[in-house]
Amino acid sequence: MSEIENKEVAAAAPVEPAVETVKPAVETVKEEAPKAEKKSTMLNASVKPEDFDWNAFEGGDVYGDTDRKAIEEAYDKTLSKVVENEVVEGEVTGLNKREVVVTIGGKSEGVIPVSEFRYDPDLKVGDKVEVYVESAEDKKGQLVLSHRKARTLKSWDRVNEAFENDEVVKGFVKTRTKGGMIVDVFGIEAFLPGSQIDIKPIRDYDQFVNQNIDCKIVKINQEFRNVVVSHKALLEAEQEQKRAELISKLEKGQILEGVVKNITNYGVFVDLGGVDGLIHITDLSWGRVNHPEEVVSLDEKIKVVVLDFNEQQKRIALGLKQLTPHPWDNLNPDLKVGDKVKGKVILIADYGAFVEIEPGVEGLVHVSEMSWSPRLHSAQEFLKVGDEVEAQVLSIDREARKISLGLKQLTPNPWENIREKYPVGSKHKAVVRNITNFGVFAELEDGVEGLVHISDLSWNKIKHPSEIVSPGDTIEVQILDFDEANHKLSLGMKQLTPNPWDEIEAKYPVGSVVEGTVASLTDKGANITLDGNAEGFAFSRELVKEDGKQPTVGEKLLFKVIELRRSTRRILLSHLRTYAEVKEKAAAAEAENTKKAVKRVNANVEKATLGDIDALAALKEKFSKGE
Repeated sequence: MSEIENKEVAAAAPVEPAVETVKPAVETVKEEAPKAEKKSTMLNASVKPEDFDWNAFEGGDVYGDTDRKAIEEAYDKTLSKVVENEVVEGEVTGLNKREVVVTIGGKSEGVIPVSEFRYDPDLKVGDKVEVYVESAEDKKGQLVLSHRKARTLKSWDRVNEAFENDEVVKGFVKTRTKGGMIVDVFGIEAFLPGSQIDIKPIRDYDQFVNQNIDCKIVKINQEFRNVVVSHKALLEAEQEQKRAELISKLEKGQILEGVVKNITNYGVFVDLGGVDGLIHITDLSWGRVNHPEEVVSLDEKIKVVVLDFNEQQKRIALGLKQLTPHPWDNLNPDLKVGDKVKGKVILIADYGAFVEIEPGVEGLVHVSEMSWSPRLHSAQEFLKVGDEVEAQVLSIDREARKISLGLKQLTPNPWENIREKYPVGSKHKAVVRNITNFGVFAELEDGVEGLVHISDLSWNKIKHPSEIVSPGDTIEVQILDFDEANHKLSLGMKQLTPNPWDEIEAKYPVGSVVEGTVASLTDKGANITLDGNAEGFAFSRELVKEDGKQPTVGEKLLFKVIELRRSTRRILLSHLRTYAEVKEKAAAAEAENTKKAVKRVNANVEKATLGDIDALAALKEKFSKGE
């Protein structure tokens, strides 16, 4: 054995003899000896001499290469490799009201707030969960994990996958909002509209908060990452199956029991056991119904009869009134035309009013049968809903189930013997009820009304009747004519006063000259006021004064009456002719005098000339005789 080998063996040999010789170091050696023995059991001492690693021992290495590898592998198995910013699977090892302890391998544990697991109330120790490693070590040396972030990172892919595969997903209702609820789906906040919660209208959204709900993803906005879910879609699919089964067993006339699910203005939806049917408002009662709430109430159990159904459109028409006898079947069979009946006004239209004489039996009172007055044009002017009235049966059709009623027939007809009460030419007082462009309607008595045409209001020309009368005025009229068949009277007002034109024609005969005042000027001429408040008109050409100028307003002039137009009640005047005719007469007289003078001169000249001719003839005769 070489010297080196001897040294190594000596160094590896027990140290008990040295402990006995060197007493001061006994305690230290005794403390270290066990460590040396412990190391020797873990090192090369545990291997065969031929396998002893002298190089490693000589270099001061405690472990050999083989032992080092084995120890490292064993150590790696006891520790997990923690990688930050990655999603790993962990296991719940602890759980309380505030925190959840999750291990991700070995002794690597993190604490996660229990609020991140609100969606899973059934979470328990041993469950596998996905967590996001935020930090391998915080200030306290603890592993920082997040379950919410782990769900968020993978949630969008899950949401899209569920949408493409039309999967049913579980959501956790976090809170309610305007128009619906916010639902946690795979860590993403999705919107559940109120209309998509249930098939029937939901009145209380709060009952779903903090509850799990199955739903389907119906819409995804990839740009804004918005997700819309629906619970109603699941119910509709289930209801569709039930509807198909129910419709396959339906028969017209079949009586079913259901629950009032929804009430609208036009009808009632009844749940027949997962399938809805509609009772139209007209099929709720034999009587008139203003709103379905008058007959049924929400959640009420009722019996209905199947009226019709459509397998293709999946619609079911139901009836309620059909379960009771028709009121017409119980109507008094002795009821006939002319009989008096009492009833209540239940509906008013422009053309008339419907009166219920028995429950479910209505009669129509046409507006023309309400009053003898021709002024009544709308039923609202005479009746209102709720009025108790007595009417006369005008017609009855039991097959068509129609009754016509009349109110005015129960009062005396004022048009009977109308000519005796109001003979032509008689004078009466009347009340102005209505004014139109063409005249005035005046009422002589209730139901008797006549028309005063605008041409019969005044002897003077007027543009509108309102210039003379107003509604409500009491006027005196004269009966001009009758139309008994149509209940019409022709009345007159001007006929009660003398015709001023008779006086005008006598006072202002054609050719007379009167004094007048220019009241106003127009493009065509001027209005002239004459004595006695009579008015005339002069055209512009007839207004020229002697100096060639036109008169001004307020100027007084002499006018000659040139024409009286009785049909239009106009007096045509002329100022020009008051002086032009005088000049013409003077000129004519002068011309006549001149003519007469010329005639006298010519006569004298003619006599002298003839005398001269006779003397010459006598002289000529003397010369011819030779005298």
